[in-house]
Amino acid sequence: MELHGISADRPVLIAGPTASGKSALALRIVEQGGGVIVNADALQVYSGWRILTARPSREEEVQAPHALFGHVGMEQPYSVGHWLREMAPILNGNERPVIVGGTGLYLSALTKGLALVPATPPAIRAEADVMPLDTLLAQLDPQTAAGLDQRNRARVQRAWEVLRSTGRGLAEWQAETPPPLLPLETAHAFVLRPEVPWLNARIEARFDSMLRQGAMEEVSAALPGWKEGSPAYRALGADQLRAHLMGQIGLEEARQQAIIASRSYAKRQRTWFRSRMANWMPVVLP
Repeated sequence: MELHGISADRPVLIAGPTASGKSALALRIVEQGGGVIVNADALQVYSGWRILTARPSREEEVQAPHALFGHVGMEQPYSVGHWLREMAPILNGNERPVIVGGTGLYLSALTKGLALVPATPPAIRAEADVMPLDTLLAQLDPQTAAGLDQRNRARVQRAWEVLRSTGRGLAEWQAETPPPLLPLETAHAFVLRPEVPWLNARIEARFDSMLRQGAMEEVSAALPGWKEGSPAYRALGADQLRAHLMGQIGLEEARQQAIIASRSYAKRQRTWFRSRMANWMPVVLP
């Protein structure tokens, strides 16, 4: 990708599916035009994962300033609302932000605004945690259900919790969304659109690289505090490597399952970006 025409004083947004090269592009932009690389990935915020979430390496962190990476404890509650609150001072700071990640909800909330939905009471969250996905979906209001990725348990459960705790559907809350922190027209916005065979090969090669770098040891270190269903433990490949460490499946089966899960997640990301980021500049890869 050519980097001509990117203003050094204008924020940059980079979206793309997992393993598509977002972080490398962000590093190039900051090295050439200055700024700080800001994380927009819901799992790269957690301190327990570096290898498995492909957080920037320590060498890359030395090359350029980074923000909102690995700064949240594994047991600490964290949501898009927390992320937006941390983004506000960065957007008002002295360094141009280059915001990079694959969590579409974060980027959408940043550029379109986020409804001010009350936090879920712990008792209601505990009730939702043990309910099947189909049951949660069946109890949602039709307007909210129609706008959700119905295979994404975290999103469905959050919508159920909102309805249960406030008596109002998430879609109704979203209709009262305040202005965005970073309107899209004020930034350079790129979305990476890789060819599927190329991306699938990258996903496989990257997971193998993660294994060589110590992903298994990273998961092993997380086992003592493992909390089933907690957002922090949803890193791609984590469940499969945990199953291997617990003697439930062999390493090759864990590897294959993790690669399949990563490719499935990338497909959901591509669908989100096509439907929600039509106004972003596409970058076709390779």
